[in-house]
Amino acid sequence: MRLFIAIVPDETMHQELVRTMEELHTCGMQGVYTKEENLHLTLAFIGDYGDPEEVLDAMEEAVTEPFEMTLDGIGCFGDLYWSGFADNGELALLAGRLRRSLAEHGIPYDRKKFFPHCTLVRKARFPHNAVRLPEDIQHVSMTVNGITLFQSRQGRNGMVYTSLGEVTFTEDCDG
Repeated sequence: MRLFIAIVPDETMHQELVRTMEELHTCGMQGVYTKEENLHLTLAFIGDYGDPEEVLDAMEEAVTEPFEMTLDGIGCFGDLYWSGFADNGELALLAGRLRRSLAEHGIPYDRKKFFPHCTLVRKARFPHNAVRLPEDIQHVSMTVNGITLFQSRQGRNGMVYTSLGEVTFTEDCDG
């Protein structure tokens, strides 16, 4: 099973991400747009791993209190365009706790440096008649109340993400 752990945007943030993708498309950006139902912020990419229950156990040990995250800017890695998140320290702390817990459980994960973003367009390109790209995204905030374990598989029409379980945060967690 190909697995990853992510934060799913709430409805308001989801709508802003969709609006931003529509704006990029209107500006003339071509490429492979993320399916609306697949929008997420990856905290840890695990890859092929056969025991989702063990991953859920590791996720439970990384529980924290709810916190706010805010969309902040549009950027790119080569031909991949994304929306970033304001640096409030909480996302990096959560990703660090989660990755330490995965390591303690002997669960392999991609050890690339954590850079909080939500992928909007892959293989992006601009025809010669493209108009100027939008410079920013609305700074929409949401409360992060939990994290989700997903299975990723190639479907007939692109990637299909299936939730295998969630860990919910509470105000009084001991962490």
